[in-house]
Parts: sequence; structure tokens; C-alpha cells
Amino acid sequence: MSKQFFIFIFAVIPFCIFSQINGVTEFGDQVVLYDDGTWVYINQDVTLDEEIKTNPNEFTKSDTAKFLLKSNIVNIGVWLNAKEWKFNKVMNNEDGEYELVLKNEDLYGTIITEKIEIPLKSLREIALSNARDVAPDTNIENQEYRKVNGIEVLMLEMSGTISGINFGYKGYYYSNENGTVQMILYSAKNLMESYDAKIETLLNGLVELEK
Repeated sequence: MSKQFFIFIFAVIPFCIFSQINGVTEFGDQVVLYDDGTWVYINQDVTLDEEIKTNPNEFTKSDTAKFLLKSNIVNIGVWLNAKEWKFNKVMNNEDGEYELVLKNEDLYGTIITEKIEIPLKSLREIALSNARDVAPDTNIENQEYRKVNGIEVLMLEMSGTISGINFGYKGYYYSNENGTVQMILYSAKNLMESYDAKIETLLNGLVELEK
């Protein structure tokens, strides 16, 4: 499972870039230092020790989502509103299948598919590890299992800083005997709350298709 997604975001988000370096305090704590003089601790262990709870609600696709975007790798599809979302096949990420953009907005997404089956709990560890390889201060802010259109998915919300930019990510992770899908929406962290309704509507379009 590639970490190229976290590099790929710079190809689509037109923010100014600031450098960052990793360091260690006199007490042995790992930190990330930025050009503007700010710094944050790198938290490596706490998140993965937390229990993943199950949301009791049922999540289903929106009536406004009338276009089915199908994967060519895994037997999944995503119902979406084509009047709101643009999508294209990914050209510069070997594991990504589709990239998405909310029209005239700063909300982006990617759908990553592969043929290997991976347990959901392992997906959480892999996703966090890959993110921290690129943004060392990444942490999971919210996590839960959900039942979405009849399938069990893992929902993760993460945030991390890459080159001085604080990004927020929210995604669904799903795997079956035919393969694995990561469907991730992202933007600047300060914009994520305002986009949450759009994010939820798109994520809840995820469906398993017949082979």
C-alpha cells in the first residue's frame, strides 16, 4: 500500500509551501520544526492503542447521487452527484484509481484500490504509518466502524502537517476477498468542518458490486 497519496496532494492543492525539519528535544521527544518558528510533538503510539467503536447508525447513499463510478480493480463503486463532483483516472499515482474535486471548491479526493485483502484494523495501522512517513505529526482524530449500504467500513479522520500546511483527511476503508479500497477526502484542516456534509454524502455512496 503506497504512501504516494500523501505526496500526490501537492499536485492538486495550490497552497504556499514552507519547509519543515524533524528534531529531538533535550528530553528525547520527537518534534517537527517549521520555518515560521512553530513546532509540534510527534505522537507515535497513543492512537493505535485506542479501541475502535461501532457507530450504531445505518449509512446509505443520497438520493442526489445518481452516477455510479465503478472501480476496474475491486468490485466496488461510488454513487455521486456528477453536477457537484469532477473525477478523472489518476495518472501520477500507481495505486490510485480515481481523483475527485468538488467543483469550484478546495475539497479533493482520491480512490485507491488494490487486489490484496487487508483486515480493517490493519488498514488503520497502515494508513497512519504511511501518513507519518510523509507528515510525522499525523494523528487519528476520530475512528469508528460503520455499516454503509450493507457493508462494514472503517471511518478515519486524520490530520497532519506537510511543509507547513495543516491538512485534514476523512475517509472510508473497506476490504473483501476481491481487494481493498481507500476512499479519502482532504483539504486544509480549517476547511474540513465546512465541507463535512459534502464529504459524508460522497463517502456514503460507497457500495459493493456483484462480481
